[in-house]
Amino acid sequence: MNAARLYTPDVLSAAVSLARYPMADDLALRGEARSASCGSTLAIGLAVDEAGAVTRVGMSAQACAIGQASAAIFAQGAAGRSGAQIADSADAIRSWLRGEGDMPDWPGLALIEPASAYPARHGAIQLAWQAALRALAAPENT
Repeated sequence: MNAARLYTPDVLSAAVSLARYPMADDLALRGEARSASCGSTLAIGLAVDEAGAVTRVGMSAQACAIGQASAAIFAQGAAGRSGAQIADSADAIRSWLRGEGDMPDWPGLALIEPASAYPARHGAIQLAWQAALRALAAPENT
């Protein structure tokens, strides 16, 4: 693996920017995800409006810089999206990472595009979407 290609200053900056989305007690919708390929974990808290669109995101991540950058990309683009839109994006990301589709239309995703060539990073890339879907689908959150 060429770490310099993956861990660019922009990726590291995005990873650090995840601190702008702290987990907060008032984010009632909660979900977690773990990458089987690398062991990275992410917990997410969401607030949604009356229509079910995301209004706020908080996260706590124990992940590599790619996982943290991907989570920050999710957080930056999640506002206003419904659960169905997040699910569609998660499906598109899975397909893209398997080489079965184009890079999905999610703002900022191009930043981590080089990581798509490294299957060991695929789980970390998907953490935020997986955790968000669990948060939105959990029975105690409905």
